[in-house]
Amino acid sequence: MPVSLIPSSGRRSFLKTATLAASASAVGIASSREEPWFALLADTHVDADRKKEARGAVMAENVMRVVAEILEEAKTNGDPQFAVINGDCAYLKGLRGDYETLRPLLQPLLDSGIPIHLTMGNHDDRGPFYELFPEAETPKSEATIEKHLAIVESESANWFLVDTLQIVDNVTGEIGAKQRDWLARELDRRSGKPAIIVGHHYPQYMPEDSDARVTGITDTVEFMDLLRSKPWVKAYVYGHSHNYGFKKASGDIHLINQPPVAYLFDEKRPNGWLKAAVSATGMNITLRALDKSHPENDETKNLTWT
Repeated sequence: MPVSLIPSSGRRSFLKTATLAASASAVGIASSREEPWFALLADTHVDADRKKEARGAVMAENVMRVVAEILEEAKTNGDPQFAVINGDCAYLKGLRGDYETLRPLLQPLLDSGIPIHLTMGNHDDRGPFYELFPEAETPKSEATIEKHLAIVESESANWFLVDTLQIVDNVTGEIGAKQRDWLARELDRRSGKPAIIVGHHYPQYMPEDSDARVTGITDTVEFMDLLRSKPWVKAYVYGHSHNYGFKKASGDIHLINQPPVAYLFDEKRPNGWLKAAVSATGMNITLRALDKSHPENDETKNLTWT
């Protein structure tokens, strides 16, 4: 499962139940808010050195700024149901020191009673990751899928967190047949609510005769065919490209490309995080850019479920 850091203070009530033969967890969340919201982060790229800078960004400082903004948002709108860091939590190779630096940066959210889920990106490494986040490790006797999966159930939607890590520090991502089978089963068990899928890599369709490097999901065709076959799947949320944006896939699936918390490949694009308010009929996504002068900062995209 992705790391599920559930605050021990118990500001809300959480229920964990194991899914069948899948080494995943389901977390049920109870809340009285009419429109729950969620904090969506990706690509933190935290290095062991808190002062490490890449492409003009000091990654640890950006994480601290985002955490502070989430807590400030909570003062006005109540706590988010949870926060997600959608892969590439670590800088490049998923070293132990990277996670040693990351964990305390997230502690203020836990201290405020906000649970955190983390997924695997291509710059993460499960071994060192488990050492610093032992909550994540799946008992060997139950590990039937060599991926790290979770289902988070909320009032308005079910969130399915998938693992696209193929090889550490290699750009290509993969869902894999076993994970697709698991996802199909668990989606079928939860067809009564909209489903939101969260994974690090983006879909990438490649011509059959292409020998170009795959930088997204190598089994995109199979993965997207699966999602389109379940009409209650409404969105796929991903990072990896460091390029915030939206698309609509055939079958009316919203493709939501998160901004990075860390550095940008194109300095004209925003970095930061997303505030997602979810209802039974859609999702409103507001960009909280770290550069408050960015023209897209505080813009809200209204996505409707069909």
